[in-house]
Amino acid sequence: MQLRLDAADRLVELVEDRRGPVAVEDAARSVLKLGSAVPVGLARSLLVEAVEADARLRWAGDLVALAEPPGEELLLEQATFVVFDLETTGLRPGTARPCEIGAVRVRSLELEERFQTLANPGARLQPAVAALTGLRDEQLRRAPPVPAAVRRFLAFAGNAVLVAHNARFDMAFLDNETMRLTGRRVAATVVDTVGLARRLLGRQPANLTALSHRFVTEARPCHRALPDAEATAEILLALIGMAQERGARTVADLVELAATRPRRVHRKRNLAFGAPQRPGVYLFRDVHDQVLYVGRARDLHARLRSYFRSERQRPAVEAALGALERIEWQVLGSELEAGLEELRLIRELRPPANARSTRPDRYLYLRRRGDSVVCSTQPTELGPIRSRRRAQLAARALQGVEWETPVDALAKLRIKLKRLARELRFEDAARLRDRIEALEEVARELGRLERLRGLELCIVAPGVEPGWRRAIFVARGRVVCVRPLAPGAQSVELHAGLAEVARAEPTLAPEAADELLLVDAFLRHPAPELQVLDLRSWRSSASGLSATAGASSSSTG
Repeated sequence: MQLRLDAADRLVELVEDRRGPVAVEDAARSVLKLGSAVPVGLARSLLVEAVEADARLRWAGDLVALAEPPGEELLLEQATFVVFDLETTGLRPGTARPCEIGAVRVRSLELEERFQTLANPGARLQPAVAALTGLRDEQLRRAPPVPAAVRRFLAFAGNAVLVAHNARFDMAFLDNETMRLTGRRVAATVVDTVGLARRLLGRQPANLTALSHRFVTEARPCHRALPDAEATAEILLALIGMAQERGARTVADLVELAATRPRRVHRKRNLAFGAPQRPGVYLFRDVHDQVLYVGRARDLHARLRSYFRSERQRPAVEAALGALERIEWQVLGSELEAGLEELRLIRELRPPANARSTRPDRYLYLRRRGDSVVCSTQPTELGPIRSRRRAQLAARALQGVEWETPVDALAKLRIKLKRLARELRFEDAARLRDRIEALEEVARELGRLERLRGLELCIVAPGVEPGWRRAIFVARGRVVCVRPLAPGAQSVELHAGLAEVARAEPTLAPEAADELLLVDAFLRHPAPELQVLDLRSWRSSASGLSATAGASSSSTG
């Protein structure tokens, strides 16, 4: 059964990605990872169980299509809701089963028929459940079996919108029992009054008892299915009134308000449809077309889809996803080139959801001033340092110490730290310890930057177009240029790149350091499609460089 459900989930994602029905043979090849063409009849037989077991999918001839969500476009005044509650023998569907079902039909925003039945779960009640609900084994033994009770409830509910308090719990049990009966999940639109109350009432308690007191419901929750369903129905009507004041008009508006954060974000997943499985950069834009976030990816399709799953993101990215209205992407030849483009866009656009560490205007440098050391925004060889606090602590550590490089000062500072500890000057020792730790971090950063500023490389990476390459020239402490290499005509561009390297002036600029650190990350863990060439070895032989790049193109392109 789990394989069938997983296949259905992958089918839904595939149809959403293609933005329309998918031929059954293409669907079978994609979902089942088949390497060759599949005849239509065989493909249909392989997928028939997954399609027919999932209410989100339907057949359209020999196409797999999405079913329309039932009832979501109805006005709230015209919709029929069935508010229900289950009492169960435990907390886990599959091992526990329903023992009572209660429901109330709400039509035209008025309470109508009630439904109530006990269900025989085929096992004894746990003492805790019996104490909580007041139900007894002898009552349940005379009740209809669970499948019969569920079948009666489904007939009562019909095509109505289902509503429950903490719907995730009740729907898990209902889906499990429906799968046993029919092999399909429940097809209805579902509204959760917990999520709706939290969205409309803010931080006020959203448990059933608290909401019943707040809205002064006639029915009082008592851990029995029908009274709890009746109380939930009265709460639903009160919350619908509040939702209408906020502009909700349709069932879809109500579902959106009631959705949890992961669900609200998940409903925006269509914004990522059509993203290719290629490297590139992407921009999140809001309703005013302002850029909220810039990112890069080795696989745009996979990276963008990952935002709309249940995993939590950084708070700033969470906020960007909440305001997201449009995703824009640009395909590039390699993740390295995408990383360089990402840095450029962040510098130019200053998106609020990107980490502050990628803000070169805020970096600091250490500068000697007489016998002291200060932090400065003017570039020196002792920087840039991304953390302002770390730079300030490192500067204080170097005060009053003779040093040529920060590493020279560390040994003297450690001796001083031991002396302060021996003298029981623990507060002074703690301050010095923090400064030493900051200086150690800064010394490592500066050593890494010094090494990178001595690089003279050409990194040959794939281009966007088949057969094309990109030559990324790194020298003089920065990325000097990026030259396109056309198939069979690379020599001119390589000569031009070498000429730009020769003309380039050394730089200590913070944005150049960011680019060097990015390049270093790819050099430490090189991707198979990249080729790194030492310019010192090739400076006198541009033809050799051209031949090597051409061989790389033919072998990895």
